[in-house]
Amino acid sequence: MADPRLAVGYEGIGAVHATFLIDNSTITYSATADGGAASTMLNKAVKLTAADTVGLATAGSAVVGKLIKVESDNMCTVQIAGAMTLPAGTGHAANNVLTLGGKIVGDVSTAANGYIRGATTNAWNADVIFARGVVLDLGTTTAVEVYL
Repeated sequence: MADPRLAVGYEGIGAVHATFLIDNSTITYSATADGGAASTMLNKAVKLTAADTVGLATAGSAVVGKLIKVESDNMCTVQIAGAMTLPAGTGHAANNVLTLGGKIVGDVSTAANGYIRGATTNAWNADVIFARGVVLDLGTTTAVEVYL
């Protein structure tokens, strides 16, 4: 049997999940899709769009967590804390790159929502207000390990 200490992994450590309503716009239910939503929505970063309601994160938005599952009653499960894997976006400027130990905010990738980028360190930027978490591993841009 392989030694589990020989592989580094963070996914699920300290995971906390919560139930929210979906915005039924950027996140929609699909009865035929695994997890109740298209793969373009699941496992993406989400933000609050209204009271008790989440939608896919947009550029510079506060990331609430990771979309795990969508139900037929327009409710969803979101991992709001702990270690998780989120995809990096491409809509950021050079001063918004992800850095190890840095905080994150929402981002876009080729006009799609639900991604993350590094928060700028400019004290006058809204990123400072919305930034949270810490980047643990940048090995793969489609699977950035973060701890919220």
